[in-house]
Amino acid sequence: MATQETPVAEVDSFTAEWQQWHREQEARLSDRHGFLAITNLHWLTETPERFTDAPGTWSTGAGGVVVVLDEGEELVVEGTPVRGRYEFGAIAERDGVNAVWGDAVIEVARRGGNDIVRPRHPNNQLRTAFRGTPVFAPDPKWVVTGRYVRFEQPRPTTVGASVEGLEHVYDAPGQVEFDIDGQPLRLTAFPGRNPGDLSVLFTDATSGVTTYAANRVVQVSTPAADGTVVLDFNRAVNLPCAYTDLATCPLPPAENRLPIAVEAGEKIPYERQG
Repeated sequence: MATQETPVAEVDSFTAEWQQWHREQEARLSDRHGFLAITNLHWLTETPERFTDAPGTWSTGAGGVVVVLDEGEELVVEGTPVRGRYEFGAIAERDGVNAVWGDAVIEVARRGGNDIVRPRHPNNQLRTAFRGTPVFAPDPKWVVTGRYVRFEQPRPTTVGASVEGLEHVYDAPGQVEFDIDGQPLRLTAFPGRNPGDLSVLFTDATSGVTTYAANRVVQVSTPAADGTVVLDFNRAVNLPCAYTDLATCPLPPAENRLPIAVEAGEKIPYERQG
């Protein structure tokens, strides 16, 4: 319902923009080679190993990931067909290469100091049966203006992961301070998708109740010159680990558990219910 402070026309526009954003979010998630298409998570070692959902024999070592393709097998790496032995080289943390194999993509990546292979097949049942993500109705009250407080130097911050025993390390550039219903709150921010943007992982009082227990994330545009930022919790989304055990998603820093119920954004996926 529109309030006196929020005219009906503004609410309609806000809702329409959110709906467009949500459609795009769902499309990215359900992309034919997105996270829902992952069929396995293979941890590479120095011992060559063959997998049922990828071509070749895979291993890793000081020089990085190596695949040896059998006769008749082929991958396309950065547009170039490769056969026989192929060296991917050292892959940087949180980086990766997507090699094409027929209608599938073989993701070769590095997570938590480990080299991995994650095949992505468009016909994976998790993807083909996907019916969207349940959400709270968008509400302008969850668009919060805050202040970005930059650290003098980025702080290396170690967090856990959805995979037991795995850790991620991020250089946190600062914190975001804001109020909700008069209660001062603060969240540590990590670098965002684009230069200058921020990514904020958090949990709250809804986590494990109506929203996914481990984490959600809000993307924050580059702070203004005076440090002003806008957090739109209506756009709080699940990480891939909310849908599949084959993701290595980071957990929020310990200080990023909000004591309030953020009844906005995405809820527990249907795939995790029941």
